[in-house]
Amino acid sequence: MTFIGLTWDHPRGYNALAETARRVNAGRAEPLIHWNKQPLEGFESASIRELAENNDLLVMDHPHIGEAVAEGCFLPLEDLYPAEQLRAWQQDSVGPSAESYRWDGRTWALPLDVATQVMARRTDRIAKPPQGWDEVVTLARRLPVAQSLAGPHAVLSLISMVAGAGGRVGGEDFLSDAKGGAMLEIMHRLYARRPPGSEDLNPIGLLETMARSDDIALVPLVFGYVTYAAPGHAPHTIGFSDTIRMSEGKGGAIGGTGIAFSRRCRPTPALLAHIASLLSVPTQVETFPAFGGQPSARAAWQDAAVNQAWGDFYRNTLATAQTALLRPRFDGYIAFQTGAADRIRSALERREEPETTLAILRTLWFRARHAARGRLDT
Repeated sequence: MTFIGLTWDHPRGYNALAETARRVNAGRAEPLIHWNKQPLEGFESASIRELAENNDLLVMDHPHIGEAVAEGCFLPLEDLYPAEQLRAWQQDSVGPSAESYRWDGRTWALPLDVATQVMARRTDRIAKPPQGWDEVVTLARRLPVAQSLAGPHAVLSLISMVAGAGGRVGGEDFLSDAKGGAMLEIMHRLYARRPPGSEDLNPIGLLETMARSDDIALVPLVFGYVTYAAPGHAPHTIGFSDTIRMSEGKGGAIGGTGIAFSRRCRPTPALLAHIASLLSVPTQVETFPAFGGQPSARAAWQDAAVNQAWGDFYRNTLATAQTALLRPRFDGYIAFQTGAADRIRSALERREEPETTLAILRTLWFRARHAARGRLDT
């Protein structure tokens, strides 16, 4: 039989999977695996349950784990792979990427791709990355500095800034008063000088604008896409670097994707071996970077040849990835994230007092946590 997988329609999400499928399918009377793809918006418009009912494998984002487990969407990987293998993958992966797919004591996906919020700048306009938020605000007086605010990114930017400053994210109050208020004030100051329209751009839109025009010179927190760090993709290459954080602070929020087996899947030894091979060092170091992926294995991030080919993207952001902030994942978090991001954008537009915004965010947080069907984990 041929197993059907679903991933996202971007070179980072599709090309390496398509190439590894081509290799494993070669010479077989019937293909082992076939990958379909859809835009990221497709994953947002359909429920995890619906996607799992129609596919054997899903490439998905870890904040959906609480919802997926509550809905009974995935097979626990402890039933498919030996415990020592799962431990090895966790030890070999970057930062909390493997841990992000553990929920309620079990593992529900394997870390396939890693991205974190990092700093992106035009190196021909800003020689060295700014080291503090005051420096970012000063830069914004003479150069176009954009924030990543579209979709969920407004709240992701805020929690990353707070965590980077050593503040608390999660718990009963969501964010600490002092750090939350201070970071909202910085967001207000940057918003007032934003490049027109930048507040509506997703991370790819922000990076495309930086790479193809002079409309944006710096985005202090944005999910990194390695393609833009290599010469030849666009008129201008982008330099990526670690986020602004205190010694006890966290790096930017971790993203990327994991690969999960749906409940409908009846994995064969051949399928299990193929999925395991995706996390092998040769595949992670050689195939994924060569086909536009962002590997999850630490060995790839530290590899000299990989870094040389991709403008030192991995070396320059490894510290952020290793200390990255792990978002909450409880059932109901995604709805909170959407509502909170909308509220922050509204607050920035109306120049609302940070204390008022924090109070409203805490109300949304309290409601989401107490409406959750699954075990809370923040």
